[in-house]
Amino acid sequence: MANIELVNAADVRLMQGLAQRVTAVRPDLVNSDASYGELAWIWGKGQAAAGATWPRRLWFSGGELVAWAWLTLPRRVRRNDGSVKDVNGAYLAYQVHPDHPELVDEVIDWYDRTAAGLERTLLPNAVDEFALERWAAHGYRTDPESLGDEGSWTQLNERDLTDIEEPVLPDGFRFRNADEAGPEAVVRAHLAAWAPSPYTAESYEGVRATAPYRGDLHVLVEAPDGTMACSAIMWLDELNATAEFEPVGTHPDYRRRGLARAMLLHGMRLARAAGARQMTVACLGAPGHVKARQLYYGVGFKMFTRDVPLIKAATAA
Repeated sequence: MANIELVNAADVRLMQGLAQRVTAVRPDLVNSDASYGELAWIWGKGQAAAGATWPRRLWFSGGELVAWAWLTLPRRVRRNDGSVKDVNGAYLAYQVHPDHPELVDEVIDWYDRTAAGLERTLLPNAVDEFALERWAAHGYRTDPESLGDEGSWTQLNERDLTDIEEPVLPDGFRFRNADEAGPEAVVRAHLAAWAPSPYTAESYEGVRATAPYRGDLHVLVEAPDGTMACSAIMWLDELNATAEFEPVGTHPDYRRRGLARAMLLHGMRLARAAGARQMTVACLGAPGHVKARQLYYGVGFKMFTRDVPLIKAATAA
């Protein structure tokens, strides 16, 4: 463990480059936590607090990154309500370019060595049959907790941006962006939507520092009393003319008013004006998590692919 290298900002840029190359040839093989926008979001919001628990390994071919593995080790998470959550297992995010499937076994071997003695989880893509076979061969099984109504698997949804409905807000509400609203209001909007949360002003500064972040593509809805009722960040991948919502959240006092729907439509129009032709958004896919899924379906998204939660017990070799 002493020689493990930790993820840094330069690594994340390389990982995003791989995400763009995989998106260009096999977008269905981009893992749920390995997309262009998700990588920026995870790194930006968490690196200051959790970066010391993030070992990584990179694989290159001809000077180009073709696979990576990013491990989250056990840690203690402090949330804004004062509560503490202990995460005791290990979690792996990874991506392998489809031209180099043989590296899946190297990713697995590295994970098993680096997280030896810990419960190990990950979320490979459901359409990546070769990878699923290799994980199974190394003793990984579908996480039984993921199979029920409240399961934790994620689906990716997509739609094109050729025809976007006109957004309509209730009287007194208005669209804002993060540059206009300012950091304090942006952080409050996130904490209200996702309470309890470990998100802080420092987290947002980390997000703002990521290369693809744009305050004009971080959209919010402001209520008549000045409360930021909902918000969403859009991550624009100019190379592939795609954009991704991550995260999307609504203040609990302002739900069921059509605000998030209007914000998503408004956001997609902004993304299209910025050059995107395709939009994606992820959500939990199990039957018990229907609200977000219905919201996205209601503005034209359809399920594109999903992940498969896998687990290996701490006692397994």
